[in-house]
Amino acid sequence: MKYWICLFTVATAIIICIFNYSDPYALDKNAILLPPSFEHLFGTDRLGRDLFSRIITGGKNSLAIGVLCALISSLIGLIIGISAGFFKGIIDKSVVVIIDLFLTFPTLFLLLTLVAYMDASIFMLIVVISVTGWMSTARMIRSEAFAIGAKPFIKILKIARTSVWKIIIKYYAPLLTPIFLISFTFGVSGAILSESALSFLGLGITPPDMSWGSLLAEGRALIDIAWWASFFPGLFIFLVTFSLILLSDYLQKKVNARETVS
Repeated sequence: MKYWICLFTVATAIIICIFNYSDPYALDKNAILLPPSFEHLFGTDRLGRDLFSRIITGGKNSLAIGVLCALISSLIGLIIGISAGFFKGIIDKSVVVIIDLFLTFPTLFLLLTLVAYMDASIFMLIVVISVTGWMSTARMIRSEAFAIGAKPFIKILKIARTSVWKIIIKYYAPLLTPIFLISFTFGVSGAILSESALSFLGLGITPPDMSWGSLLAEGRALIDIAWWASFFPGLFIFLVTFSLILLSDYLQKKVNARETVS
């Protein structure tokens, strides 16, 4: 049941964005800082804008950034990890050095450093978060690729001088798919949290665009007089990221159970 929380949240954001519940940019001087009600489900902000529609619209950006960043970083990690585990030697040593170099610095520090020298935009956020989020995937893929490379049928294929691309695509890729999916689901939650942290600090999404992180930052100054302005954006961040982490753990348990049986 707990895994349906994420699906429900994502489906709500998509459906209501399609049907356009209300204009998230509409100002109403007569509805400033109204608490949650039937007319405004999540209340209004200091400019009288409906917070529910703003959270749904901001969720579209947060989810898009999370999915794209996780996809890109997982693909980068997959390519680098397979290359290290398959070719070994100098390539593997170089990959290990690069991974250790990236992991030497805290991820948030790297994000802040890169964002500080780039113009804030959704595209740049995706690039920066993707560049700083592939290391854990690469390490897992590399480890599993070494194990696959030690299997007898892989050694036979190499002796038979089978095409490298054929071995990787036909044999490595299917065996690495579960790890890729686990990394992807975990990466989505991590990317959403990274974007939210940057937007909260004023280095991510900038007006008139919005995300859950930027909405949380806007509500921070009103927390004493309008708790709903920061509570609901934070709640959606928690629901989605926590559910994705649970989903990632579930997939990992399934993979471990299958490996134990085999």
